[in-house]
Amino acid sequence: MRYDWPGNVQELENVIERGTILSQSAIFWIPDLTVKLEPSSFSSIAPEMSLIEVERHHILQTLRKSFWKIRGPGGAAELLDIHPSTLYSRMKKLGISKTKTHE
Repeated sequence: MRYDWPGNVQELENVIERGTILSQSAIFWIPDLTVKLEPSSFSSIAPEMSLIEVERHHILQTLRKSFWKIRGPGGAAELLDIHPSTLYSRMKKLGISKTKTHE
């Protein structure tokens, strides 16, 4: 209630919908409003990065954006437009797991 909402009603509705999707318990929570929800820039991708490094970087960014939710509405697989089993396979191939420290 103390947050000075900078957007319109549609944007507020989107944030509430996102919170509903991402809340994994009986308690509803609003996503961090200081984090941009639009796709991040590719400024951290250097031209000399290999395709595998770019894929790994993109998957990690998407996992962070989805708060490491892999399947279901708002999950990383949905955001990447791939099947969850494909994402799990690529994560295994690239050595990506939530328990490891990444970038």
